[in-house]
Amino acid sequence: MLNPIYIDNLIKQALLEDINYIDVATDYLIPKEQCGSAIFMAKADGIVCGVDAAMRVFELIGGKFEYRILKSDGEAVAYGDTIAEVSGSVRTLLKGERTALNLIQHMSGIATAANRAVKLVEGTGATIADTRKTLPGLRPLQKYAVTVGGAKNHRYNLSDAAMLKDNHIDAGGGILNAVSSLKKRLGHMTKIEIEVRNLDELKEALEAGVDVIMLDNMDNETMKKAVEMTNGAALLEASGGITEETIRGVAQTGVDIISIGALTHSVKAFDISMKIRA
Repeated sequence: MLNPIYIDNLIKQALLEDINYIDVATDYLIPKEQCGSAIFMAKADGIVCGVDAAMRVFELIGGKFEYRILKSDGEAVAYGDTIAEVSGSVRTLLKGERTALNLIQHMSGIATAANRAVKLVEGTGATIADTRKTLPGLRPLQKYAVTVGGAKNHRYNLSDAAMLKDNHIDAGGGILNAVSSLKKRLGHMTKIEIEVRNLDELKEALEAGVDVIMLDNMDNETMKKAVEMTNGAALLEASGGITEETIRGVAQTGVDIISIGALTHSVKAFDISMKIRA
């Protein structure tokens, strides 16, 4: 779920960025009393997300505004489907169009990509997760969209769990020393995940007794050996350069989780348009 306070603050910031003090085209061209309607239409096949956020844009702009949602977050849409119908002040509709589309296109792009990844690993037992590779200020929105697409969230921020990557390990004196030092200070509710680059490091991680082990940029054969070595003693997460072409093979190695940064950091916007009805 998205916190409405966060959404309102995000939209207000976006609107202030887009409308400095006046919309010179809309305010000078369109009479204040002119009313009209429009539709949000899908121009691709995928999963829609961010509909309520898009509608909230127009509400925050002010002026007469009503809407009817035909496709809610998480629903599949096909090219030509009407996602929502909006009506009211034409000034309101025109001023909010770009910001509303920016939100719903970006969120639907993430949800669609996440859903595609989930479907590609169906039947393997592996789950798809995002990462912290999110755009500054947009993490709640992006992680919400990932779940709408059917995937899972990794840790939300650095306070959620202790994750030791290569730089932590090198700076902390090696895997065993770093984990031992950390366990002395962590509370009983905080899990430890450690990134390993080879099977020797995996063996150390298992000896250290961590909760989750990330297999960083390993080939499939190595990951299969890692699954055998671990034998359920910790959750195994595959990460690094995983694409739609390779994801099925990674899932078939037996890993528990596949994390994909591209779900949020470089996703393609979903094509949606807003059409004013004459």
